[in-house]
Amino acid sequence: MQNEKMSETNDLISSEKVDGTSVYGRDGERIGSVKSLMIEKRGGRVTDAVVSVGGFLGMGEKYHSLPWSTLKYDTDVDGYRLDVTEDQLRSGPTFDDASRDTALDRAYQHRVYSHYGVNPYW
Repeated sequence: MQNEKMSETNDLISSEKVDGTSVYGRDGERIGSVKSLMIEKRGGRVTDAVVSVGGFLGMGEKYHSLPWSTLKYDTDVDGYRLDVTEDQLRSGPTFDDASRDTALDRAYQHRVYSHYGVNPYW
C-alpha cells in the first residue's frame, strides 16, 4: 500500500490528486474544479486541464479546456488560480458529457488557446 505522503512533493503531484481540485477566478471566487488532464501522447506533457463549471450533482455541468499554463497552484487555497473571471471563463469554448470528444478536436483547441491568449503547444 502506497503511503499517502508519497503521492505528492513540493514540485510533483499525482494526477489522481489533481482531479477534483478547486479552481478560483481572478476575484478569488471558486469557479469550478479540475475534471481531468489532457496529456500529449508522445511527449508526455500536460497540455490542458478540463475544468467542470456549473451544474448540480453532476448534471448540467459544462467543461472548459484550459491551457495548463493558465493555471497557477496556490497553497493558500489548496487549489488552482486562473487569471480570468467566471464570466470570461463562461464565455470561452465549452463542451458537455454528450460531446466529450470535442476536447480532442484541433479546431476546438485553436478556439481555446486563442480565447485565453496562449500560444498553442503544437
